[in-house]
Amino acid sequence: MTNPGRLHKTYFRNGASHRDGADVSFNDIRKLFNFASITVGRWVTPEEQQLAANLFFDALYDLIDILQVNEQVISLNGSLSLAFGHGGQKHASAHYNPAKRQLALAKNAGGGALAHEWFHGFDHYIAGKVFTVKPTGNFASQAWLDNATVQPHPLNDLLCECFSTLFLDTTNGPSPYLIRSIEADRALKMYYYAMPQEMAARAFEACVQDHAIKNAFLVQGTKKSTEARLGIYPHGSLRNQLNQQLMLYFYQLGIALAKKSP
Repeated sequence: MTNPGRLHKTYFRNGASHRDGADVSFNDIRKLFNFASITVGRWVTPEEQQLAANLFFDALYDLIDILQVNEQVISLNGSLSLAFGHGGQKHASAHYNPAKRQLALAKNAGGGALAHEWFHGFDHYIAGKVFTVKPTGNFASQAWLDNATVQPHPLNDLLCECFSTLFLDTTNGPSPYLIRSIEADRALKMYYYAMPQEMAARAFEACVQDHAIKNAFLVQGTKKSTEARLGIYPHGSLRNQLNQQLMLYFYQLGIALAKKSP
C-alpha cells in the first residue's frame, strides 16, 4: 500500500495567488503552458490528481515569477511533456527522459524535485541553440565541457559564463563544487553527482531555493538535506556568483522573448 503522506502534506510557499483559491486541472496546465502532453498514472486517484494539479500550477507560475520568463519558456517552446505518477524510473522520485523530452514526478515522493528536473529539460533543449551539436542525447552543460563550438549570441555567452563558473576556478582548474561532487561520487563508488547535467541542475535548484519566492513543491533540500551536508550543492561565494549569473541569464532571456512577441 502506498503512503499518501507526501502528496497530502502542506508544501510551504509564499508566492502570488495564481489561482485565487480555485482548483485547476492538468488540462488547464497543458493549455496555458502549451506542454506537448501531460500523462497521469492510472493509480492516481481523482483526489490526488486534483491536489497535484494545484501544486504543479502554483509551482510553475512561481517559477515564471522567479525567472521572469513566460509560459513558453517553461514548456520549452511546447516541446516538454509532463508525467505524474507515470513514466518514472525505479527508485527515483523524479526523472527527466531525454528521448521522450518528458519530466516525470513520482506520486508520493516527487515534491521538491520539480526545479531540478525542469532544468534537465532546459539543459537538453538549449544544447542545440547554444552549440553546433544535435540536441538529442546531449545536454548544454556536457557540450560546454566537451568544448563544443558555441553559436555566437549574447545569451549563449551568458549561459557559457554560468558553466565556466560552475566547473572551473579562476585558474581554469576544477571548481570547488566540481571537486566536492567528484569526492562524493568516489565515496559512494558511483558516477552521478559529478555528471555535468546533474551539477548544473543542482546549481539551478540552489538558485531557485535562494530566491525570495519560496515553494517547497518546486524545490527543497539544497541547504539542510543529507545531500547538502555531503557538499554536493554550491555554497558560499560560489553559490552567490552562480545565483547572480543564472538569474541574469534568464532575465535577459525573458527580455529577448518579450521583444519578439507581437
